[in-house]
Amino acid sequence: MKIQLSRRRMMETAGLAAFLPRVEGAAKTAEKEWPLVEGPDTPKLCIPGGRDEAGMRRVKQIGVDHVIGGMGRIPWKEEDIRAEMERFKAGGLNLYNIMIAGFDNAIYARAGRDEDIEKVKESIVAAGKAGLPVVEYNWYAHRFMEGYHDEIGRAGAGYTAMDYDREVDGQPADKLGPLPNEGAHTLEEMWANISYFLKAVVPVAEKAGVRLALHPNDPPVPLSRGSQQIMGTVAGWKHLIDIVNSPSNGITFDCGVTREMGENPVEVARYFASRKRINHVHFRNVVVRKPYEHYTEVFIDAGQVNMFGVMKELVKNKYNGSIYPEHPRALDYDRERGPIRGYPGGGGYTGDVYDVAYARAMLQAALESV
Repeated sequence: MKIQLSRRRMMETAGLAAFLPRVEGAAKTAEKEWPLVEGPDTPKLCIPGGRDEAGMRRVKQIGVDHVIGGMGRIPWKEEDIRAEMERFKAGGLNLYNIMIAGFDNAIYARAGRDEDIEKVKESIVAAGKAGLPVVEYNWYAHRFMEGYHDEIGRAGAGYTAMDYDREVDGQPADKLGPLPNEGAHTLEEMWANISYFLKAVVPVAEKAGVRLALHPNDPPVPLSRGSQQIMGTVAGWKHLIDIVNSPSNGITFDCGVTREMGENPVEVARYFASRKRINHVHFRNVVVRKPYEHYTEVFIDAGQVNMFGVMKELVKNKYNGSIYPEHPRALDYDRERGPIRGYPGGGGYTGDVYDVAYARAMLQAALESV
């Protein structure tokens, strides 16, 4: 018996055949086992670690397994880093990132900068031997904290606002002059200083298996007490990673600062993550009134940053480092338990819980969808 197919029937059949593989593929994509959890190939949420057993337990109770910490004066010693890592390990936590400081002579190119750089190199070698993955640092000529003030947010919660020209001691903050111990510095000076530093330090970090993460200038105001800021623009971030071409020469990607500069955090995350130059992430949200100069740090779910878009870019580009949902907002529950240290309008543990929960939801959604 002959079977005759009309042209319409053939097209319908071909269309169905073309559709079936997509449906089957979609079904396979949906077969991810829940709950979706962090692993060696995924981003890892982290917050500062507790200083005692109760503090570490609070971190573990909200599902965080990785912490950031500090080590004090340089040069660091391997045995001290190892002891700190073991202390956290006893509480079920992994120390992932330590902030290094104390090399002002290198930052300002003063007498003694080579000695400071040697201490940094010695510290990085010690970190590598102890198994610490990331060392974070800052490079401020001056950090413009003078423009920060608290702002009342939803239902009386505390926000942190930056106004570049707010009055400080009777004069606009943006007109404040250099501090005697810092002086005023141009971009050319600061780029020359950090280039000298990176060319000495990055090869040591690479050999030690340590990734360096430079945090952007935060706040990214145009002039900080007379000094220009090398990490106050995305162009500056891009220039930094080109000074020494190595995965050990990376940045702390802060999606909040990115938006403060009027940039698109999703696009900027894609640029640096695709080049494997993000070595740590700060995950927070802001509302910007004027880029660089006037903005407010708000709840992580209430700002202008596409937080899910940022998380998807990190997952899509196989970023497997740490993500810190930082700058919690001030909530009454924390205020009732005593003074809150840190930024004006900043919060405590309850704010951390809120931020971590939101960041985990974003991470699980990104792992499911990418």
